[in-house]
Amino acid sequence: MHEPYRTHTCGELREEQIGQRVRLSGWAAVFRNHGGVIFIDLRDYYGVTQVVLHNEALLRGITRETVVAVEGVVVARGEETYNPKLATGTVEVHADSLVPLGSPALPLPFEIGGAGTREEVRLKHRYLDLRGPRMQRNLQLRAKLLKAVRAHMESMGFLEVQTPILTASSPEGARDFLVPSRKWKGKFYALPQAPQQFKQLLMLSGVDRYYQIAPCFRDEDARNDRHPGEFYQIDFEMAFASQEDVLRTAETLLCGIFEEFAPDKKIERRFPRIPYKEAMLRYGSDKPDLRNPLVIQDLTAFFADAAFKPFQGKPVRGINAPGCAKQSRSFFEQMLQYAQSIGMQGLGYISVAEDGGLKGPIVKHLSEEKQRELLAMFEMQRTDTVFFICDRPQICDKLAGQIRSELGRRLELIDESRCAFCFVTDFPMYELDEQKQPAFTHNPFSMPQGGLEALETQNPTEILAWQFDLVLNGVELSSGAVRNHIPEIMTRAFALAGYSEDELKRRFGALYTAFHYGAPPHAGMGLGFERIMMMLLGEESIREVLAFPLNGNAQDAMLGAPGDVTEIQLREAHIKIRN
Repeated sequence: MHEPYRTHTCGELREEQIGQRVRLSGWAAVFRNHGGVIFIDLRDYYGVTQVVLHNEALLRGITRETVVAVEGVVVARGEETYNPKLATGTVEVHADSLVPLGSPALPLPFEIGGAGTREEVRLKHRYLDLRGPRMQRNLQLRAKLLKAVRAHMESMGFLEVQTPILTASSPEGARDFLVPSRKWKGKFYALPQAPQQFKQLLMLSGVDRYYQIAPCFRDEDARNDRHPGEFYQIDFEMAFASQEDVLRTAETLLCGIFEEFAPDKKIERRFPRIPYKEAMLRYGSDKPDLRNPLVIQDLTAFFADAAFKPFQGKPVRGINAPGCAKQSRSFFEQMLQYAQSIGMQGLGYISVAEDGGLKGPIVKHLSEEKQRELLAMFEMQRTDTVFFICDRPQICDKLAGQIRSELGRRLELIDESRCAFCFVTDFPMYELDEQKQPAFTHNPFSMPQGGLEALETQNPTEILAWQFDLVLNGVELSSGAVRNHIPEIMTRAFALAGYSEDELKRRFGALYTAFHYGAPPHAGMGLGFERIMMMLLGEESIREVLAFPLNGNAQDAMLGAPGDVTEIQLREAHIKIRN
């Protein structure tokens, strides 16, 4: 034998090998005893081969998932026993030798690849969980996707550069993970929330197009689409680039990826650009799911002179749901219950009956002229229903967005065959914090639209940023921006957010100083790598696309992190634990 453990893998044998003597190694996954003839499904990374034993003594001490080596002859399976689910399903190995390659496996805490096991148990024994076909598929796709991303980025002229993991704390919008310094007492490194300053400094260093599959670290609470510790993003930056240059680069990358890895999905090669204000009004969200055809209309002015006092003096939104009038009474009752569950007082509606007449609890409050106006505004047809949402300005759009999503789900309007990308643009630069002072809404390094003049003459909450998000099917995949590269504009932008120039120099001294030595205009974005994987695989939890994730409480159930350290380690790091 040319190899000590195997001549072939468990996914390799075909009818061409019939009659050959082979040696295979892998996990003894399944045993079936048919009256003295034992069948074993032998599994390795590459697949499964059926092994047949006629000597039960060979199995003495062998338990399921024990790693073994078998040797024997490849034999054709009877046509009636073909297994079409296996690539090796037309052959089997009749083995006369079976040798354990390690200790017998203990009883399994759960079935390999089996559904229904609690996540905490799966994560505690992740090495077993990863043996299942689903997790093997996810690991393999991750590797292929990484390779494809690199190929696409390099074909567009991007240079891969690794930026530091140990860096300085920076206000990126989440908590830093801090690393104490042994050499510098009382000083701390921070793990990067994103390579923001480094990639901008690369643009100032003469690199024209940078990218990296960047590890990012944020001390955040877990969600299904957010890992509570580390994640990776496809990070890129472009010199002498506008917002549109960045958006077109993202389109090229994502169309290439999804056409390769999700060929059955419909994709528009040019993604819609939707201003933030329009997204909030038409879809009730800055992460709109465009697979849902329903849109929201502003009815505030319509109801301003209508004889319906509950809708006066507050914003009102309307959603036309085609064909909804044909739904049962219970449908409307369930929609009302949902509206109340999200904090609404009620959910008014008007329907067009089969005979063309209007019905619903609000009809009697509208004059015939107003009824005709409403029909024209929504281009209502027979059996259409318009739902009304009215609440405080701060939450009306959000509530309308939730009603839109629920109607889309209940009426089965979501087109699952589409990958509906869009860019949300023109985000507000500032919002008011709890003290009613301006604070950055997103990335503080973004360029304000209108530049220095806007910062000096406009109300801060009315200033827009050259800032954008990429959204797919209602999930945010990335954020990006045109960067602020002019020191005077940077100083004024941070001053409005409460940073003195001295504090700006102290916290971002390298970037601030570098801008004085010739800074090209530049722009870029970071795409959530794991979120893209979730969308490609249809997974609902980000933990399913990571090899060794933390659980929902930010713990490593397998290795026990975070854990205790010794007093010597604490002293070396100049740390004392407070009780």
